[in-house]
Amino acid sequence: MYEGALADLVDELGRLPGIGPKSAQRIAFYILGSDKADVDRLADALRTVKEHVRFCTVCGNVAMDEQCRICLDPRRSDDSICVVEEPKDVIAIERTGEFRGRYHVLGGAINPLDGIGPDDLRIRDLMQRLQAGVTKEIIIATDPNTEGEATATYLALLINPLGIAVSRLASGLPVGGDLEYADEVTLGRAFEGRRRVDP
Repeated sequence: MYEGALADLVDELGRLPGIGPKSAQRIAFYILGSDKADVDRLADALRTVKEHVRFCTVCGNVAMDEQCRICLDPRRSDDSICVVEEPKDVIAIERTGEFRGRYHVLGGAINPLDGIGPDDLRIRDLMQRLQAGVTKEIIIATDPNTEGEATATYLALLINPLGIAVSRLASGLPVGGDLEYADEVTLGRAFEGRRRVDP
């Protein structure tokens, strides 16, 4: 269909997650029609990310140095660790302003169909962090899907014998949602996670 540099660009863009062939083609033509300065800024940003951004040696979050800003922050509590699948999950939780503890990024979830087992995740690193005996609670914030649930169950089985409290983020109805559109699993979890309302 296309050839040369344009075909190569469409192919490379199509390899990105969430970008299908049509989106790759649209982005390629957008880049082709953009000013050279805009394209240079994009190329520089990509190069800078690859050269300077890494993963925190403690928690696995993205960092500019060996440790991320959260691990370096002395105001954060060491009592609790929130376990998430990916660095983007840290950003989502941080936006709430509700959690002031530490994080641990697993780098994915257990998924036997894709060949991802516990040894492919940063579970061993988490267990080493817990050996210090400082952490009192692990909050498991994996995705509420089959892989996330399997990972949460596996972690709970590993951590419970250590005498550390293990909790899971509640899941249920979204704010502003209608009951009639909720599926059975979501509605069931909303019932399980219900809270007492005091006047």
